[in-house]
Amino acid sequence: MNPILFTAIMWAGQAGAHDGPVGAAAPASYRPAELNGAGVTQKLGTQLPRETPLRDESGMDVTLGQFFAGRPVILVLAYYKCPMLCTQVLNGLFESLPKTGLNPDQYEIVIVSFDPREGPELAAAKRKHYLEAYGRPGLAERVHFLTGSEASINSLTQAVGFGFGYDKRSDQFAHPGMLTLLTPEGRIARYFFGIRFQPRDLRLGLVEASDGKLGTLSDQVVLFCLFYDPNGATYAASVMRVLRLLSGGTVLAIVGYVAVMRMRERRRLLRMTVS
Repeated sequence: MNPILFTAIMWAGQAGAHDGPVGAAAPASYRPAELNGAGVTQKLGTQLPRETPLRDESGMDVTLGQFFAGRPVILVLAYYKCPMLCTQVLNGLFESLPKTGLNPDQYEIVIVSFDPREGPELAAAKRKHYLEAYGRPGLAERVHFLTGSEASINSLTQAVGFGFGYDKRSDQFAHPGMLTLLTPEGRIARYFFGIRFQPRDLRLGLVEASDGKLGTLSDQVVLFCLFYDPNGATYAASVMRVLRLLSGGTVLAIVGYVAVMRMRERRRLLRMTVS
């Protein structure tokens, strides 16, 4: 199995404002080439396409709208053969849910593979694993592992604002790690990024989504799964390019923070002198 590089990237300001690293003067469409199209555009309030045809873990034909049944939905876009990040996102979700204090009958969990080559057999194996590892009464009825055609996947991922890219040489995907909370009607209510989800925040998001409330745009600290080139040189060069892009923004952010803190301290000393 090829190693995978995790890169945590802080996007400047509120998501959707622009996609450059902190402090970088970049156009709205900017993303490092190494991400190969991976990215997130938050689309709060967007209605997901209810008629999108998919297949469940048993091979039955379903539509996305079948899972909008009066409960908020936790949507995870992943691929089942992902060697690292997708598993960590799912682990984080299933570990956090029991700590929210919510029962499984208060939400639906819908995981959709964005790899059109994956089918129900693989989805069923993944579902079996998570029910055995994290099962509790009532959970099985609320957990759905789905697959679909390329057209269905493109329709869904574009509606969510989930960007990903395939690398033929490594047979792997570059993609972000995230959850999307939906209202019972299937509108996007909130995004959660990363691989660990605070139970308190997850509970609040689900309760608000159940009432049809939309969250605010989230500051993006996004984990991306980048593929490894076994030739070595390309991999190293890609890593260095990403790190250079990130380091410039990080340095500027730190300098800006220090400058603000010094200004505040000077103002505080000035007020003390005047008084």
